[in-house]
Amino acid sequence: MPYTQTRWKLDALVPSAEGPEVQKALKAFERRVKKVEAWRAKLKPSLPVAAFLALLKDYEAMQRESTRLGAFAQLRFAADTQDQSALAFLGQIQQLLAQAQNRALFFPLWWRKLDNANAKRLMKASGDVRYWLEEMRHFKPHTLSEAEEKIINLKDVNGVRVLETLYDTITNKFTFTLEVDGEKKTLTEDALTVYVKHPNPALREAAYKERLRVYTEQSLVLSQLYSSIVRDWRSENVDLRKFKNPISVRNLANDLPDEVVETLLKVIAKNAPVFQRYFKLKARWIGMGKLRRYDLYAPLAGAEKEYAYDTAVNMVLDTFAEFSPQMGVLARKVFDDGHVDAEVRHGKQSGAFCASAFPGVSPWVLLNYNGRAYDVTVMAHEMGHAIHALLAQHHTLLTFHSSLPLAETASVFSEMLLTEKLLALETDLAVRRDLLARLIDNTYASVGRQGYFAVWEKEAHELVHQGKTADEMAARYFEHLQQQFGDSLDLSDDFRWEWILISHFYGVPFYVYAYAFGQLLVLALYQMYQREGEAFKPKYLKILSYGGAEPPMRILKEAGIDITSAKFWQGGFDVIAGMIDELEKLS
Repeated sequence: MPYTQTRWKLDALVPSAEGPEVQKALKAFERRVKKVEAWRAKLKPSLPVAAFLALLKDYEAMQRESTRLGAFAQLRFAADTQDQSALAFLGQIQQLLAQAQNRALFFPLWWRKLDNANAKRLMKASGDVRYWLEEMRHFKPHTLSEAEEKIINLKDVNGVRVLETLYDTITNKFTFTLEVDGEKKTLTEDALTVYVKHPNPALREAAYKERLRVYTEQSLVLSQLYSSIVRDWRSENVDLRKFKNPISVRNLANDLPDEVVETLLKVIAKNAPVFQRYFKLKARWIGMGKLRRYDLYAPLAGAEKEYAYDTAVNMVLDTFAEFSPQMGVLARKVFDDGHVDAEVRHGKQSGAFCASAFPGVSPWVLLNYNGRAYDVTVMAHEMGHAIHALLAQHHTLLTFHSSLPLAETASVFSEMLLTEKLLALETDLAVRRDLLARLIDNTYASVGRQGYFAVWEKEAHELVHQGKTADEMAARYFEHLQQQFGDSLDLSDDFRWEWILISHFYGVPFYVYAYAFGQLLVLALYQMYQREGEAFKPKYLKILSYGGAEPPMRILKEAGIDITSAKFWQGGFDVIAGMIDELEKLS
């Protein structure tokens, strides 16, 4: 039976949004919370190892039920962000989980404040959760009193979480009008973005202008939402928790020294000329004197090859199976479990993501599949995330999720594998050139674009702190674009508002550098694969199988990678420059 673009099933979380199933899940969660609460009176520095392990088991069981409810609410909402009952249920669950988190807050607070000798004694016997326990203690200097932590949890669920949901609700309701072949079309955002990569330069320009127009019309509201989220982040993390600066919060959560991230961003800025050279070459290849920003993702081929959904799924599954039969089996399971939502429909969350809930259950993958080569690579990317989670499912819930620095490893590596397969299957030289150009485009999008986003985001938090207006922030963003592109293309003024389109700035501050980290890391890993062949595969699968059970720097060091070195990051750009050289030879 061919694969079709269907909606996902959520019954592995909760069988139904209506009726007794939800109530049953809520009651199970309440029982788990009460079981954890019963430990409060038993906590003391001399707590026996057996008791500590029993507490961890109860705590993990509570988190599993919390994840079940939270994931169900979020995924139901993502499937239709205009569904009022889904939105109301999401708010109800977020409130419930915040209250439960407060009731169990005594444990992480006790653990962070426990003396080092007893902490080491208990960690020694903690097995798989040792690193999770170590990581919690990293936040010891930034932990407040139990009463203050409870207030922050309640503040978040009724404050910043609401602002994030409001941003999603507003932007996912947007519709866009575009004239194609004389016919006016009303499109979702994902359907519109198909045209920013269209062979027709007028359509590319019209698509970008329409997207920016719709967002800019709401720039006052969206920029206010952003400023409020940024102020909340600073008030909590810099003013109250005493982090050195806003990005340090994310770095500590990622278990990366600030210096490593600074080195990464400096190397990205230093290598802006690598992509500038590519944009100048691309202008020549597509017959333009100079690219406009509208032409950044223009295809080299005159017409884009389309891939039916079933063809794309089987191509992705074959790609995984050829690299590792185990990966092929795991990827197929996600589709066969009905955990993929690939339809394009109004109200559905735009973009794509993979959500892994807990070990033993296939992750859920959201796609908005439009039949382009780009959509096939997005499918491979998100399925890479799913495989990463499934390879780590022998760990506990507390340790199977990858740390953010390694979270993009499997996804980007999967894109590379798929592109290699597409290139191998394609005999048309023009299509081969276009595929290689798209690989470089995607590499720019992950490294250059996301790296500069991270640099901008650092400054944006300072601009909000200084009380700058939205117009002043937009002007400064435009200056960042000018620095990034130099004289390699023409920038139009409408891009000054591009930053309000970036949902990560709202929902997960300082996440974006993980894309650049992941892409450059994968380029190094892919070099190793090309050099070592079959001998590389067990090393790669081992990196993924760690999940979040070890520090990222330790996992990578075992594979021979030193992320503290600027030379390592520069090596990634040397690979990119080589890809551009190869494309130049084909042109």
